[in-house]
Amino acid sequence: MRLLYALLSWLLTPVFLGYLLWRSRREPRYRQRLHERLGLGFPPLPGPSIWVHAVSVGEVTAAAPLLCRLRERHPGTPIVVTTMTPTGSARARELFGETVVHSYVPYDAPGAVRRFFRWARPALVVVLETEIWPNLYHACGRRGVPLVLASARISPKSLRRYRILFRLIRDTLAHGIVIGAQSEADAARFLALGASRERTHVTGNIKFDFELVPEVAERGRRFRREQAGGRPVWIAASTHQGEEELLIAAHRLVLREQPAALLILVPRHPERFAAVAALLADAGMATVTRSSGGACTAGTRVFLGDSMGELTMLYAASDVAFVGGSLVPVGGHNLLEPAALGVPAISGPYNTNARDIAELMMACDALSLAGDAQELAAEVLRLLADPAERARRGQAGLAVLAGNRGAVNRLLALVDAVAGAPPAQSRG
Repeated sequence: MRLLYALLSWLLTPVFLGYLLWRSRREPRYRQRLHERLGLGFPPLPGPSIWVHAVSVGEVTAAAPLLCRLRERHPGTPIVVTTMTPTGSARARELFGETVVHSYVPYDAPGAVRRFFRWARPALVVVLETEIWPNLYHACGRRGVPLVLASARISPKSLRRYRILFRLIRDTLAHGIVIGAQSEADAARFLALGASRERTHVTGNIKFDFELVPEVAERGRRFRREQAGGRPVWIAASTHQGEEELLIAAHRLVLREQPAALLILVPRHPERFAAVAALLADAGMATVTRSSGGACTAGTRVFLGDSMGELTMLYAASDVAFVGGSLVPVGGHNLLEPAALGVPAISGPYNTNARDIAELMMACDALSLAGDAQELAAEVLRLLADPAERARRGQAGLAVLAGNRGAVNRLLALVDAVAGAPPAQSRG
């Protein structure tokens, strides 16, 4: 089965490259550094590396505390961070700068994987969340490279899909892979796919361990003073195609009762910034864009966050947060970012990407759900009108975060077990 997969991955390499070129019509960065996708053209490394793979923005952000600890524990070892998307690449550079080496992950074909391993010479591989690559994992097993799946999860939908290829996935998970699952349910799904019971552990979700940049709250307050003054502000963050229309409809309803309200709208993908700006113009929503450098006036209805790396600051400037990818069947995005700032959060019904977090926050009354524009507007209005309820919900979110930290330490214990504890540091 694996040999058939290897052959198909080789034959489909032109299709994969064609897909990237097609994506580059809207996002030109997809056509850049294509050689890295094939395992070619890397700068030399001074020695064997630790390789951490985080597919996109959310995973890169979640990996930050783990990467900081790995850098502290292995100061002489180069750390290679790979991503799948250009936005993930930009986030890695923003967070880590030159302290890590960034590359796009090689396409999962034998030749690309082999060339990448020759360059990176990984002594340890850590893969975040949901990525299962048969050729890559087989290469780790054949070379005896320890592989840890960190904060690993499998949704029920993915489990059904993987079961179609059960023999391939079972063989993929049989190469001494250590799994640090987010939850008992995720661990059970990995076991159902043939993972080793002895090497499958529940370590929790490292997203709970992220730390805010110290000055982000003050930056948010300053932004609000400059752009909104005393106006009520709600944010719709990480939105996707099909959601903005619903959010515009919801904001119209909010404005009927709160005519001074300002919506901060932040699309998930930069390639959609222009399309969302056009949508707002067609809807007659007076808009100021972040990229223009302009300031909101009393007549401004929407502030369009068409920039990268400022989402947390924009959360900090808001009274209420809607987290996108959840009114349409995308699966939702990071609910913990607004929670960490004490901002009450609202989500749509589609939360498969982080169902456990959503359920935990709802159980603690730190999150509410809205199924359509009317329900969203009603919840936004309820919270905008009740500062005490906003504060209570914000404190509930902070308590959820505080009560679920520690996944990074548990993952580091697994890493030490398979890769060896780092040498004791001299204290001089």
